[in-house]
Amino acid sequence: MYPRLTGSAAVLGDPIELAQWVLSQKRPASIPAGRYPTQMLLFGWMKDQDAAALLTYIRANFGNAAPPVDAATIARAREK
Repeated sequence: MYPRLTGSAAVLGDPIELAQWVLSQKRPASIPAGRYPTQMLLFGWMKDQDAAALLTYIRANFGNAAPPVDAATIARAREK
């Protein structure tokens, strides 16, 4: 029903693409358009440090082992 978090290319890949997806619904190329019936909620209201903590949690849990995301990465994602 929804994109999975475990082993997801969107979660484990470029953290800027993941941040853009979470903050502004800019879908990563690894998530095919039209495959899922609902849109993800926007989290653009989050502070950079809070968004970084959320993405770090997702990337380090649910069977994932990707590097952490920092607030500077979130800030760069907002600029693009």
